Amino acid sequence: MSKAANMAKISAKGSFNLLLGLVTSTIISSIGTIIVANLIGDANYGLYTIAIAAPNLISLFSNWGVSNAMIRFTAQYNAQDKAANVRRIFAAGIIFQTILGLTLSVVAFLISGFLAKLYSLPSITPLIEIASFMILTGALLGTAQAAFTGFEKLELNSATLVVQSIIKTVVSIVLVIAGLGSLGAIVGITTATLIAGLTGALLMWTLYRSLPKPPKSKLEIKATIRIMLNYGLPLSIATIIGNMQLQFYSFILPIFVRPDLIGNYGIASTFVVLITFFSTPITTVLFPAFSKLDPQKDRETLKNVFQFSVKYSSLFVIPVTFIVITLSQLGISVLFPQYTAAPLFLALLAANYLYNALGNQSVSSLLNGLGQTSFYLKIALIQAAVGFPLSIILISRFGVIGLIITALVDGFPGLIVALWWIRKKYGVTVDWASSIKILLSSGTASIVTYLLILVMPFGNLTKLFVGAVIFMGILVIVTLLTKTINRSDLSNLRDMLTELGPFRRLFNFLIGLIEKLMNAFRM
Repeated sequence: MSKAANMAKISAKGSFNLLLGLVTSTIISSIGTIIVANLIGDANYGLYTIAIAAPNLISLFSNWGVSNAMIRFTAQYNAQDKAANVRRIFAAGIIFQTILGLTLSVVAFLISGFLAKLYSLPSITPLIEIASFMILTGALLGTAQAAFTGFEKLELNSATLVVQSIIKTVVSIVLVIAGLGSLGAIVGITTATLIAGLTGALLMWTLYRSLPKPPKSKLEIKATIRIMLNYGLPLSIATIIGNMQLQFYSFILPIFVRPDLIGNYGIASTFVVLITFFSTPITTVLFPAFSKLDPQKDRETLKNVFQFSVKYSSLFVIPVTFIVITLSQLGISVLFPQYTAAPLFLALLAANYLYNALGNQSVSSLLNGLGQTSFYLKIALIQAAVGFPLSIILISRFGVIGLIITALVDGFPGLIVALWWIRKKYGVTVDWASSIKILLSSGTASIVTYLLILVMPFGNLTKLFVGAVIFMGILVIVTLLTKTINRSDLSNLRDMLTELGPFRRLFNFLIGLIEKLMNAFRM
């Protein structure tokens, strides 16, 4: 338990640092998105979404699992006091990613005209050409962020995110106001990725210089890349398959759906980041955490870390998911009144995060952290076997709704198989009673809040804030009544949050309030 508790403290600190970066960068980006989307309208915003879809699809081939290998081996070598080996990992990763990213950027640039004709939108050719360079700059940024994650320096991840959001917002708004429309938005995001990538590479260099040199100062680039590919290639194939599904869905969507509805879908997808504020930091820190464990020597620790990760991540992610679903109509109507289809899209997109209560986030981190990338590939193949044919059927008939339903369904069979497999191999499973209580508490708060909103005589903006307050109040009461959390959980949370510096006092204050409510309810 002491080892699990120590890992929890490190993970909590890393999650919080990344959360700050995500919140800051997203607020900045959201301001830019609100301004740009309203200035250029839903049709032009749809063209912007279409133009970046093709380079994003090609960029799936810019990794080969090297970034994931960087995270795993960096965390593993640091835990084993082999910091000199980390220097080899850094050097091999940046060289491999730069060469591959440059190659794929050129390929995307050369086929941009063909892709524009495929969409019957030849006017977007220059948009795709400009967006093609995001493959290279994105590879640089991703490599640096992988190094920071493996090193558990997530405050550096946050720095690159904030830089990217500031540049994107400023450049996009200026160019759109200057009359460049969707072209200005494309130039803005491309410039931002370039500057953020260079910033990340510079920060990565400072970490590299602080590491001890390997014996005889040999980096052994080829041998290190081979080791990284042996681990990462199955994971890369799985990631490519999974991302190709999402990109394939976006790729065929314009064939059956009007640009204005695609613009509505883009706005809904933007709002989902409210949930990723909490889900992304948790997933990010779990990967290096599981990479430190030996499943033979640390079997009990592995079990504790897995169950803690599912329960405590669900305590944050599931309520946020339900509040987004509940307030989707109000949120969209206040900020994007012309995007009338977006609220329904947002509510359905958010539902995908409910799988977190089943261990969806923790399962993938456990498999990859323990080196089970071949099995992870099998799970991806199951998802693809369900997703590809289902998407063609549903998107052709129901458009955006069909796309979202496909994304909700395709991963479920693989998740069930993965849960069965890790229980059989490692004796690890989800605390099902806790997950059910978390879902029940959040769902109850959602239903009651929605019904109260319907009868409120206020404007939408007031309803939005009042609804959020009501949701949180009901959630706390129902959570206490159902004993979703207990005093032991509060003690664990207090210990986990001791590394948050000045913010620790705020969380201790909130935990103290919950303890007083427990005393009032005599729990």
